[in-house]
Formats: sequence, C-alpha cells, structure tokens
Amino acid sequence: MRGLEGNFMAQPRVFAHDAKNVTPGTSRIADTEDRGVCLYIGDSGDVEVIMEGGTTIVFTNVPSGSFLPILVTHVLAANTTATNIRALY
Repeated sequence: MRGLEGNFMAQPRVFAHDAKNVTPGTSRIADTEDRGVCLYIGDSGDVEVIMEGGTTIVFTNVPSGSFLPILVTHVLAANTTATNIRALY
C-alpha cells in the first residue's frame, strides 16, 4: 500500500497468504503466538473459539462456505460441530 513504511509484519494484511487445516481441540493453532487467524468454515455448524484477545465464544449456526472475519488462536472441540475448518494466515 502506498505510503506504508517500516516493518513488514506491522503493515496491514488484506488477504490471506496461507491456509492450514484446523482440527478442533485444546491446542493453540500453529503460528498464532503473535497474531490470530481468520477461519473458513467448510461445513456448517457451531464453532467455539478463543479470540486473539482471550475471550472464549461460540458462533452458532455458521453456514457452509463462510469466512469468519475474526482473529482466533484456538478452535475448541467441546462445542464445535462445524467441520472442514481452515485457518487463514
């Protein structure tokens, strides 16, 4: 973007540059120590996450093919019924 200078990591990101499969559980999503990831939901259902800020919340009835424009560090298994979840970096 025109006018931005400095550290590449400090620059705003508009689009994902990588994606990984997410298996709901209690483990942190890979490479989210410094920044959370957005989610793509392949098959509909509920998604329980820990947000980048630390809040745990359940998004209910997320439709198939949805992008969740949130930053998360975990997708928890306890209340997650959606499947084919992808982390977008």
